Amino acid sequence: MKCPFCGSPETQVIDSRVSEAGDSIRRRRRCIECQKRFTTYETVELRLPQVVKTNGNRADFSADKIRVGFARALHKRPVPTEYVDAAIERIVAKVLARGEREIAAREIGEMVMEELYKLDKVGYIRFASVYRSFQDVSDFRDALQEVETPPAAGKRPKRG
Repeated sequence: MKCPFCGSPETQVIDSRVSEAGDSIRRRRRCIECQKRFTTYETVELRLPQVVKTNGNRADFSADKIRVGFARALHKRPVPTEYVDAAIERIVAKVLARGEREIAAREIGEMVMEELYKLDKVGYIRFASVYRSFQDVSDFRDALQEVETPPAAGKRPKRG
């Protein structure tokens, strides 16, 4: 770590402390050259992937966009905010766990649908109607059948 005062690359760590949340480390340092002290903070930097949209364009991953999708699907539905927050955290964790630089928007949409299926069936149908671009009543009927027929393994069936 270079000294911010004299620019010397020779510094010494005097004290290190983990934050209360446990997500960063505060270090007190002293410059070997000028003897001045300064503080640095070390935190984890997580790089979320780029989202590849269906038209090929790329955009930054945004948990806020996912939150908006949940809000629209669950408008006036009795789902606590904590449940939605937990669902979004699970989606972000899945995306991070993949460790890839890019992810298809379609895959994120499927993750959202899985979480909505667990949270609220009406919200799931609302989201599916937009996400899958329902064209007529038969599309709604198929989605309702999906919700009414309990899946064998406790998960909603995969659809293309």
